[in-house]
Amino acid sequence: MAQFVLVHGAWHGGWCWRKVVQALAGEGHRVHAVTLTGVGERAHLLTSAITLETHIADVAATIEAEELDQVVLAVHSYAGMLGTAIADRLGGRLRHLVYVDAVVPRPGESWSSTHASAVREARLAGAAASADYSLAAPDPNNYGLQGDDYEWVRRRLTAHPGHTYTAPLAFDPARVAAVPRTFVSCIRPPLPTIDAIRPRMADPGFWGGAWRGGAGAQVVELATGHDPMVTLPAELAGILRGCA
Repeated sequence: MAQFVLVHGAWHGGWCWRKVVQALAGEGHRVHAVTLTGVGERAHLLTSAITLETHIADVAATIEAEELDQVVLAVHSYAGMLGTAIADRLGGRLRHLVYVDAVVPRPGESWSSTHASAVREARLAGAAASADYSLAAPDPNNYGLQGDDYEWVRRRLTAHPGHTYTAPLAFDPARVAAVPRTFVSCIRPPLPTIDAIRPRMADPGFWGGAWRGGAGAQVVELATGHDPMVTLPAELAGILRGCA
């Protein structure tokens, strides 16, 4: 029996992993889909006081409270920031870190660091104009979703705490790289805000060479959009199972 912790990206909630949870739990694995403070079914907790550290604590608290060890930690999109922090701080509790079309930062970078200036400025202006300094949910057609999948996700997306957007993350790349890593690259269609991350996966100098070293890293491509837990749940569950 393996242990999985699944962490959604911005504007989503633990709900987005429903089909992946069903696939893995149906095989007898322990699966925890975290919902971060202020989004999803915890949207009533949204305030301007929520920070990147709040969300890191959400994930760490799940691992601690459930007394998990040898965890396969899957982090989607924005949550790549959180997975990197957890590997740096609680790496001994992880068996594998899976970046699902996710941000893989350099030390000192924020979620917004690799975004185009127009995107960054529009999001910050929107947050400043909101009552709770939040980022409004985008149209999920950006994720290549169609039909019922599109409507299901559109109904559930919620505003995201804005102070997570520009917060820098300090970490030791060598410590993170001591955890085996997989990057799941979703390429049909690719999400522009993740496109800047993909070349890093093939760069021998990324993280000062630590990304290609340490406990090892691999890239797996999926011919789907940015929400593979919705569009290709069986395939994504298979990748996670392989990491266990």
